[in-house]
Amino acid sequence: MSVKKDLLAVGHTALDYIITVDEFPKANNSAPMKTMKNLNGGAAANVAMIGATLGMKTGLISAVGCEFIDSHYHKNMQKLGVDTEALIISQDENTPTAFVMTNNNQDQISYFYWGAGKEFHDSEVPRDKIKEFKAVHLATGDPHFNCKTGIVAKEEERLVSFDPGQDLGMYSPKKLKEVIANVNILFGNHHEIKRIQESMNVDINGLMDLGPEVVLMTCGSKGSIIYSPDEGKIEVESIYRPAVDPTGAGDSYKAGFVSRLIYGASLEEAAKFASSVSSFVVEKQGCQTNMPTFDEAYNRMIDFYK
Repeated sequence: MSVKKDLLAVGHTALDYIITVDEFPKANNSAPMKTMKNLNGGAAANVAMIGATLGMKTGLISAVGCEFIDSHYHKNMQKLGVDTEALIISQDENTPTAFVMTNNNQDQISYFYWGAGKEFHDSEVPRDKIKEFKAVHLATGDPHFNCKTGIVAKEEERLVSFDPGQDLGMYSPKKLKEVIANVNILFGNHHEIKRIQESMNVDINGLMDLGPEVVLMTCGSKGSIIYSPDEGKIEVESIYRPAVDPTGAGDSYKAGFVSRLIYGASLEEAAKFASSVSSFVVEKQGCQTNMPTFDEAYNRMIDFYK
C-alpha cells in the first residue's frame, strides 16, 4: 500500500466555551457573563486542522457524539480535507466540551466534560487507517488508547510523536513508559518534561534511551530546546508576537514541526517553522481562528531567522 497521506492525529476533539465574568460567584449564587464564545478545539483536532491549513493531508481519530457529524465544526474539517473516516461515534454521550471562565483578575476556573471521550478506552485501533499515513501524533486523550495506537503505529514503521500535555497526570509511570517506548518524538513544555524525567527517574539522555529519538521541550517566549543523540542540544529562539490567547500555541507548534520533518527538513528548520506557525495562532482568541497557510508561515520564518 502506497502511503499518500501525511499526519494522523489521535486524541480529543472538543467544543470550547470561553466565558468572562467580573468575579466568580460564591456557592448558591450566580453571576452575569460579560462575554461567551463557542470555539472549536481539542488537541488532536487542532493538530489536524492546522496541519491541513499548512497543506498536509491530515486525518483524525477522535471520540465524538453523534451530534458532531452534522455540526459546523465537522463541516469545516471536511472543507479542509481532514480525513474523519475513523472517528469513534458515541450514541450515548455528546462531544467533549470545555468551559473556561476568566474573571477580572485573569484567574480561571475550568470544567471539562469527557462525554464521548469515554469511548476511547475499549475501542479498537484502526490499523488500516494508520497504514494510510506517514506520521501519527498522539495528543491529549485516553492513555490506554494512545498506548495501543503507539504500538500499532510503531509496528507499521510510522513516525510517531507524543504530547501528553495537561493529561500527563492521567498516566501512571508504567503506562507513560509504555507509550514513550513506542514514539520517535516526545513533545512537552519545560514543566512537563521535568515531570516526566522525575517520574522515570532519568536525565534527558536516559529519557531518550527509553525510546524517543528526539525530545523537544518548548519554553514559551524563550523558544524551544531539541535534544537528539545525533545532533545534541539545539536551541531555537521563538518568534515573538503579542499573545491574545496562548491556548493553541502548543498544538500548532506540533503540527508545524511534524509537517516539515516528514518532508526532510532538519530538526532546527522544523522547529523554526513550528515557531512561526504558533506565532500566528496566538494572535487571535481560539485555537483555529488564525491558522496560517504554508506560505504565510514560511515567509515569516524566513523574515525572522535571517
